[in-house]
Amino acid sequence: MALTAHRRRAEVQTVPGGALAFQRVFTRLGCTGRPPQFVVQYYPYANLSHTIRLREEVARVRLSDVLRRATLPVLEAAAAVLLGRLYRRHVPREMLQCYRQFTASSATQRRIERVRPGRTRRRTRHACGAAHNLEPLFAALNVHYFGGALHRPRLAWSDRPWRRQLGCFDPGLNLIVLNVRLDRPETPRYVVESILFHEMLHVKHPLRVARCGLEIHSADFRREEKRFAHYRQARKYLERLR
Repeated sequence: MALTAHRRRAEVQTVPGGALAFQRVFTRLGCTGRPPQFVVQYYPYANLSHTIRLREEVARVRLSDVLRRATLPVLEAAAAVLLGRLYRRHVPREMLQCYRQFTASSATQRRIERVRPGRTRRRTRHACGAAHNLEPLFAALNVHYFGGALHRPRLAWSDRPWRRQLGCFDPGLNLIVLNVRLDRPETPRYVVESILFHEMLHVKHPLRVARCGLEIHSADFRREEKRFAHYRQARKYLERLR
């Protein structure tokens, strides 16, 4: 069950030294104007989200409580990302890299996976849709492309049609969801399989840090994706669908 509003309020806590950290970063980035009064709190978000709202002379910051165990440089890097967006200032590369390394670390990902199931809930339909059943499709793809060794997450169709996204893998919820727009008799089976195969590759290739930032689709990921027997045919179909 997702966190209730009462429980969320109870878990909101002031970040020790948070206001001072934001003031230092404000100066370091060269933000113009008088620095606001920073009110910095930890908030039980379902993922590594952070927000900042500036009203009059008060900047209210909510940092994901996943940062509770972060070092001061990581905290300041998160501040730089937020302030850089708010004041349109360049964030030093070393601060971005520091934050990205923290984000993609195995310890951080495990922390997110532990807290996420109790804080969020995706509205989904059963894996056995009106026209396509994801469970036998996953089993067949697993045997053919992964030797049957890939861990099987929970499978579902989205509760409502998505405008852009065709599928997603949520490691925190251990869940693959496909866009219910594809669950139609006129959608070829190989098209559904291609999207499911793509999300299965996300199970195999987790997010990692690369030189230019967080790498979602690595070179290995892209090479394996093209192993799908109907790769080009499925892409052409999906281009017409969008």
